[in-house]
Amino acid sequence: MRGPRAALALLLAAAFAPRPARPHPQCLDFKPPFRPPRGLAFCRRYAEFGCCDPRRDRALLQRFYRLSARLDERAYAACAGHLQELLCQECSPYAAHLYDAEDPSTPVRTIPGLCQDYCTQVWQNCRSIFRSLSADPELIALENNVAKFCRYLSLEDTDYCFPHLLANQNLNQNLGLVTADAEGCLQLCLVEVANGLRNPVAMVHANDGTHRFFIAEQVGLVWTYLPDGSRLEKPFLNISEAVLTSPWEGDERGFLCIVFHPKFKFNGKVYVYYSVEVGYEERIRISEFRISPTDMNALDHGSERIILEIEEPASNHNGGELLFGDDGYLYIFTGDGGMAGDPFGTFGNAQNKSALLGKVLRVDVNNNDRGPVYRIPPDNPFVSDPAARPEVYAYGVRNMWRCSFDRGDPHTKEGKGRLFCGDVGQNKYEEVDIVEKGKNYGWRAREGFSCYDKKLCANSSLDDVLPIYAYPHKMGKSVTGGYIYRGCESPNLNGLYIFGDFMSGRLMSLKEDRATGEWQYNEICMGTGQTCMFPGLINNYYQYIISFAEDEAVPAVGVGESAALGLNLLCWTRCCLHTFPLENREQRGGNCTSCLLVYQVPQLPMEWCTKWWTPPAPPGKCQVEPSPVKVKSKRIPFVPKEKFIMQTPTPHPRLKTTTEAPWGRVPDPQTPRTPAGDRPRPGSAAAAGGGARGPGKGAEERGQSRKKKKPPRNGAVRLMRQGRRGRGRGRVEIFIDGEWGTVCDDGWSLPAAAVVCRQLGFPYVVRATKKAEFGEGTSLRILLDDVQCSGQERTLLECSHADVGTHNCSHEEDAGVVCSREEVTDG
Repeated sequence: MRGPRAALALLLAAAFAPRPARPHPQCLDFKPPFRPPRGLAFCRRYAEFGCCDPRRDRALLQRFYRLSARLDERAYAACAGHLQELLCQECSPYAAHLYDAEDPSTPVRTIPGLCQDYCTQVWQNCRSIFRSLSADPELIALENNVAKFCRYLSLEDTDYCFPHLLANQNLNQNLGLVTADAEGCLQLCLVEVANGLRNPVAMVHANDGTHRFFIAEQVGLVWTYLPDGSRLEKPFLNISEAVLTSPWEGDERGFLCIVFHPKFKFNGKVYVYYSVEVGYEERIRISEFRISPTDMNALDHGSERIILEIEEPASNHNGGELLFGDDGYLYIFTGDGGMAGDPFGTFGNAQNKSALLGKVLRVDVNNNDRGPVYRIPPDNPFVSDPAARPEVYAYGVRNMWRCSFDRGDPHTKEGKGRLFCGDVGQNKYEEVDIVEKGKNYGWRAREGFSCYDKKLCANSSLDDVLPIYAYPHKMGKSVTGGYIYRGCESPNLNGLYIFGDFMSGRLMSLKEDRATGEWQYNEICMGTGQTCMFPGLINNYYQYIISFAEDEAVPAVGVGESAALGLNLLCWTRCCLHTFPLENREQRGGNCTSCLLVYQVPQLPMEWCTKWWTPPAPPGKCQVEPSPVKVKSKRIPFVPKEKFIMQTPTPHPRLKTTTEAPWGRVPDPQTPRTPAGDRPRPGSAAAAGGGARGPGKGAEERGQSRKKKKPPRNGAVRLMRQGRRGRGRGRVEIFIDGEWGTVCDDGWSLPAAAVVCRQLGFPYVVRATKKAEFGEGTSLRILLDDVQCSGQERTLLECSHADVGTHNCSHEEDAGVVCSREEVTDG
């Protein structure tokens, strides 16, 4: 029979994460964001997810009171919203990025990084608040020069500047499908083989002939998958109670890796790498487990032996890779200890050979049933150096995420044993390294090919090894290391290093030029048109690539079919090239109907096809016969969920970000503003609610013939003043379930008023009025009470509020708003 559908598998993002996945959110203390235990009264935008608990929120509110007390009435109306938003960026899930905390070469900012247009606007209208927020003498010295002032407050990584990050689809919306133009790319199709996973971080096989594969989740669960694609109901391992992690995006701690001993078939040993809390210390732990004597699909949870524990000074940069080399030794890849810029000691952990952090370690766990749990290999490079830990194999690494050994060319064995790693960068470059014994990989002196710590970089004794490839953050911001393809199914991929980037979702490849030793870059794209239109194939994947893996498909040639893991979806890829029409694939290609990558040659440039073309594997060559598996647990059949996309999905429209946003002038990430003077689009909330430019019922009363109007949508609003529609000011009336009603002013605030103004097409809110300032709506029911908004909701119904129609107020407390198309104060 044919082995499991195997090839390059991507681990994408968590299927059941509590909120949409975000690329690397992080707080100022380098811990992941979280859901506050109680609501936030001041920084409500981040009440559901962010970096502030109620205590910090109250402290920011008190600071707001102190600073706003210095503003006169006019300045308060114009600038209080800006002041609140700037203070509350400490609560943003991206606070570490906004305050540039990841760049230790500069002090942590006193004001978050601002986008150029927003900074200019605030400078023009509310310059005085900056002196209140910051005593930075350099900033104050630039106060009278808007260009230099805003350049000083800008971020090098503009993706994270405020407020544009609120409208950044990659940072704030659900995982997007990734597709690409095939021109100039290695075109790929995928087959889904697993779903319903929660942050899958690793996939391995046992190398025991069964062709099972095992997928580990960050929470501490490992699942068994059989060759027919079914999953066993009972976990292979469950140490979720011991694993230190959280459900929040950006938490780098957790269960990070699992690897089977090369002689697992005989000794039943498995090794895991996970975060743990001991007392008040956070540690990484490498442990050994044995297979259960009664179930070959479960580990004996009582057999755990701790091989190594290392204290982690911070919650990020935890490393997380375990590999066995051809030498039979266990390789352990640790991060530099976290925070930013490896600030530990004189030269950082990574350059300190007496520390185990920021290293590749190599230990011998063979024959360890008696005596020490591990021994030092005699040829480790620093065994004779009294100033170094003998476990160290290589050093100067920052946070290597996913490494692999090259299996070597199937025929010549060229390249066999090379160790490839992706090393995540600081704030400019990502890199791919070939790790060799005793070598220094440069961190923190160097990031990619660039100097990071200039003083350390200039040290002639550094003698560091440069990466084989590095790319800037405009291409991606978190490399995920992959594999050199050495499988049977796709000989044209032989020798290609396939890797990706977690944050940009790019799939990439490197090919070595044997003449020069340089590595040539080529992007990998999703198949378009008819390329993937075969049963079981898909041409899309979720963006965030967490890991890659190999399966056990072709033991006669050597393990080498590859897989890639990602949040939400586990995909496999395989390659098959054709020079004949696609409709003849079955007759001419034999087993090519099962290929996961099919090229329709006429769609591609001839020189490109010549470059990549090699014939597919002969029919039958890659067949395998898995060994039988005794199953005691219930099987759960695999049901694919992803679909082939006939055409490349139309990208979400780019929103025109504007500095003219309500309540602090923050552009809403979902609702583009209606330009001043424009009519609301038909069917829009503004049109439905009868905005200032919409016709009232007077036209009908005058006898003019009109088409029957559709009823407003739920949540539509209108402003009423002295019995007429208000033009930008008035009592707020809302349409809910077929009737218009008023809103009580309990809890009524600028953020709630901003929601109303935006619905009606006004970019500014001047005031949130109370006590029926624009008259009482006595002919209507009070429909909403206790309304509390963050300011970014589309309608008041999305805000927190009492049940519709439930209230403890009278019409004497009807709420109203004053909106504006220009930044003015209420006159």
